[in-house]
Amino acid sequence: MPKVESWSREDPGVLVLPSGRLVRGRGLRHPLPGGSLPTYALYLLGREPSPQAWPSTWLRWPDFRLPADRDEAAAALRDTLARLTEDRVEVACSGGRGRTGTALACLVALDTGTTEGAVDWVRAHYDPRAVETPAQRRYVARFLDDAGAGLS
Repeated sequence: MPKVESWSREDPGVLVLPSGRLVRGRGLRHPLPGGSLPTYALYLLGREPSPQAWPSTWLRWPDFRLPADRDEAAAALRDTLARLTEDRVEVACSGGRGRTGTALACLVALDTGTTEGAVDWVRAHYDPRAVETPAQRRYVARFLDDAGAGLS
């Protein structure tokens, strides 16, 4: 199977991880950006999303909260990071800031092996208001060490 062309670094919502891999964050209540379509998506919503033309995974993650199942979230985020080498991956919630920013910060942590600076990276390179709540910031800070995250 031929490798899929990655996102452009200039595409709206594209975050360049410290390793150089690209992922797009987006708010589903906003129009789909122009350009390439995702080849895989991780949707972070309280309710199952509408079907899309590309494969996706849905994590039950209510607005302003944390994932309903942290082990499932950790596995989905590890899988999402692995897919960045072969797919154009989109991570999205309704608004594209809180849950999406939290998931992107967790991807930064997985990418670097540390949670230190992960929220700051996402705020500097994706959206200054990403990761909206104190609980979401704590989730990122404990993501790699949290036994409930299924990472041990």
